[in-house]
Amino acid sequence: MYLLSTPFIFFGIKQKNINMKKFIQNNFTVIVLVIALLGFFKSCGDSRDLSKIKKEIQAIKDSTYTKDQLQRQLRISGLESEKRMIQATDRKLLDVRRQTEIEDEIKKLNSIK
Repeated sequence: MYLLSTPFIFFGIKQKNINMKKFIQNNFTVIVLVIALLGFFKSCGDSRDLSKIKKEIQAIKDSTYTKDQLQRQLRISGLESEKRMIQATDRKLLDVRRQTEIEDEIKKLNSIK
């Protein structure tokens, strides 16, 4: 029974191929237009991803320091820790003068920004 039905199966496949070719020939412009529209819509999503990446890069650039800014921040941190150390000790007279000097230096460094 199987051997007798195989020619009809191949005939059905050939008939489907012929119908498919006719369909493609008749609707070629519509098919190309639909594929182009799908490609366009897919590329629209890519620009959103690119804008997200650009924002992330800009945030990284904004959060990084230049060499001068880094040295200034390190100097300010060092002066602030020296001031805290002076305040933690019990010495009074010379340390008050040094604390005011430290505050003046910190103000000067902050005004450079």
